[in-house]
Amino acid sequence: MVLTQTLKSQSSSSQYLQILCTHASVSTSKSNPSCPFLYVIYTTSILFCTKKKKKNMKPQFLFLCLLSFQTQLYFTSAATLVPSTQMLVLPLKTEKIATGSFPRSPNKLPFHHNVTLTVSLLVGTPPQNVTMVLDTGSELSWLHCNSTSTRPMFNPNNSSSYSPVTCSSPTCMTQTQDFPIPASCDSNQHCHATLSYADASSSEGNLASDVFDIGGSNVPGTIFGCMDSGYSSNSEEDFKTTGLMGMNRGSLSFISQMKFPKFSYCISGSDFSGMLLLGNNNFTWLMPLNYTPLVQISIPLPYYDRAAYTVKLQGIKVSNKILPLPKSILEPDHTGAGQTMVDSGTQFSFLLGPAYNALRNEFLNQTSRILRVLDDPNFVFQGAMDLCYLVPVNQTSLPDLPSVGIMFGGAEMSISGDKLLYQVPGETRGKDSVWCLTFGNSELLGMEAYVIGHHHQQNVWMEFDLEKSRIGFAQVRCDLASQRFGLYN
Repeated sequence: MVLTQTLKSQSSSSQYLQILCTHASVSTSKSNPSCPFLYVIYTTSILFCTKKKKKNMKPQFLFLCLLSFQTQLYFTSAATLVPSTQMLVLPLKTEKIATGSFPRSPNKLPFHHNVTLTVSLLVGTPPQNVTMVLDTGSELSWLHCNSTSTRPMFNPNNSSSYSPVTCSSPTCMTQTQDFPIPASCDSNQHCHATLSYADASSSEGNLASDVFDIGGSNVPGTIFGCMDSGYSSNSEEDFKTTGLMGMNRGSLSFISQMKFPKFSYCISGSDFSGMLLLGNNNFTWLMPLNYTPLVQISIPLPYYDRAAYTVKLQGIKVSNKILPLPKSILEPDHTGAGQTMVDSGTQFSFLLGPAYNALRNEFLNQTSRILRVLDDPNFVFQGAMDLCYLVPVNQTSLPDLPSVGIMFGGAEMSISGDKLLYQVPGETRGKDSVWCLTFGNSELLGMEAYVIGHHHQQNVWMEFDLEKSRIGFAQVRCDLASQRFGLYN
């Protein structure tokens, strides 16, 4: 999610254990164990992982499963490991918002997401179950803490390890400098944060620290926001989660606090399965990744998010036709407007007006003979997508569509097939359903940025290499990648 600027059955199969342990560079011998034994239990009803505490163990490799059902994994560790390691596992799942949550025939739908990626954790002492949206576009992780609300929440009064962050602490004074709205003091001299997002949602509350249980490993002193007020643009989604897990490059993000050198994820486009992995990996079965460097700007600019995963956009093409876009509109200007961000917290992708219009016109031209355009100037899906088509309700597949290529420095992301059009839930015209281009005009949302959302990251292995300051990606069948680890739907 994009922050606004100043203005996401036990398995004993040894082959999966061998894969995991090989890439951890250790042996899988059960007679002389130097690799944690892996036990995988599939369940369909238990929401949260049962934890197994291991003291004095450093997390070096964290593998998480993105499943439409729940997966639990248990490990025992060997004392002979040098250095000591522990493979930690959390379940991740997709949350799909019910069709009924959308207005039946809107003229202009509000900007929101009907699919999010969520992770379930344990927080506090004694531990409380929480579910958080995984979001590479945000820094501060936060939980709902308002006891008067009926939504899922974290109750700080029930945690003996909960500690508010004071205004005079280094955390409040120096580590909140990249927040879009500067931190302030409340009446109790606690550090107060206000976050606002591009979809008009907001969250407000105090910074605090508490114990986060990450796959059975306690991480004390984790900083997060304990939010007691806010506004959501999608209450249906909001009531399924307890908060948000910030994963950008800011010093207070979850990934920065956990100090992992890199993380990767892979989302299937067919069954919402997949996986997300935190830590180093070297999988021989994975295609070589194409890398593009992260853009670094050290000076603060009013419309530039310095903590975002920003890459250099060099061009856009439809089929093999490169759009005639001037270089000046593809890179940030002197105010920072125009950066290109990779964001797991945003569903679709958004382009600045001139680039969007050029893409829209060319895609419209290349599909004029195979698709019927929805001729309704008042219909704008999610407030930013105004190129929509009519497809017969009984039609089981879309025609062959021209691919769209997003060209970065050193790498290219190719988007094709059904990732290009999205069926608007509940929206019909007679015997036709409505499908819209999955790119939107960011300027209609008040965003001065390009955003690559997770819908266009389906079946792409996405690697965020923090040590080398780069993002790598490669086309891959994410459902098959999951199966390599014994993960099946």
